[in-house]
Amino acid sequence: MPTIERIETIPLRVPLKHLYKGSYYKMRNRCTIITRIHTSDGVVGQSYNADTDEEQHEVLSIIHDEIAPLVAGLDVTEPERVWHSMIPVTLDQLRDRAIPMQAIACVDSAVWDAMGKVAGLPLWKLWGGFRDRIPTIAIGGYYGSSEEDLERELEFFSGTHGLVGMKFKIGARPPAEDAARLLFARDRVPDDFIFVVDANQGYTVPEALAFLDFIRDEVNLRWFEEPTRWHADWRGLRDVRLRGNVNVAAGQSEISRVGMREMMLNGAIDVCNYDASWGGGPTEWRRVAALAASFEVQLGHHEEAQVAAPLLASVPHGTYAEVFSPNRDPIFWNLLANRGDFVDGNLLLPTAPGFGWELDEDFIAQYRVDS
Repeated sequence: MPTIERIETIPLRVPLKHLYKGSYYKMRNRCTIITRIHTSDGVVGQSYNADTDEEQHEVLSIIHDEIAPLVAGLDVTEPERVWHSMIPVTLDQLRDRAIPMQAIACVDSAVWDAMGKVAGLPLWKLWGGFRDRIPTIAIGGYYGSSEEDLERELEFFSGTHGLVGMKFKIGARPPAEDAARLLFARDRVPDDFIFVVDANQGYTVPEALAFLDFIRDEVNLRWFEEPTRWHADWRGLRDVRLRGNVNVAAGQSEISRVGMREMMLNGAIDVCNYDASWGGGPTEWRRVAALAASFEVQLGHHEEAQVAAPLLASVPHGTYAEVFSPNRDPIFWNLLANRGDFVDGNLLLPTAPGFGWELDEDFIAQYRVDS
């Protein structure tokens, strides 16, 4: 019985070359936490999650001070039991529960990697094995980029790497202006290049509907992500979905299956992009995936392709993994030492047990923040 002996973490922080702006947020650094579960039989489960910057130290503290004592001695091949042993860290009413859920996600992901290694199976196969690759879209179109910058970005994604589509940032400017930006992009890629738009909760319902009117005859959106502001709740999503006759995606801002259940019950979404790295790890994500199957809701995943790809590939209702440009996410492009080229827009999954990713130790040494 391989039991958990200790947890090792390595936080990374990579300064970005530019300040990236979505609708109402800004990103200066790209961060992650490498988590390693050391077991009694020598198996080491490993993953990286949690792109939180300012709260990174809180996540690390919860992992070492609160979670480690709860999981010590537990069988690493019993991930459900391990997951439930961590629930007490979410019960403190005086702190944001999103932070301990990120900490749980770090540990849960590493536990699953160990589970795959013990079983001798890659996780995409252990979780269901629907396919061994996943089509991938890019995230781009950030505010502050010139038209020349956007053209280079589109060429990098659609030409150099042949990705199947792009998630385009909108929501901070008037709908007509955002529509013009998207139409500029649409004219510079092949007809079969997919577009998703992401307002990051920036629009009101009337603004979201106006945006759709501006583009309706020009762009066939795959989905409209988080179109409305947080205080509109799921009703805003539902209204845009039904009145705008468009597929709506949301879920990344939820941290548990409970929130996703209510969103699906109320007919608010067509695509669930719940984030395993923000919402308790693969264990909780797979519960959400089962809910989605019951409601005929498709599955996306907010960023974190290294975790998202095997999850999405394991089930029939998975859609696309998501990646940024190398400038926006140098971690994905440099930390995964065995990541191959995209094939027909697909990220090929490793066949080695667990997640199967090999991490670049030189990159880790350069950007670790605890040394």
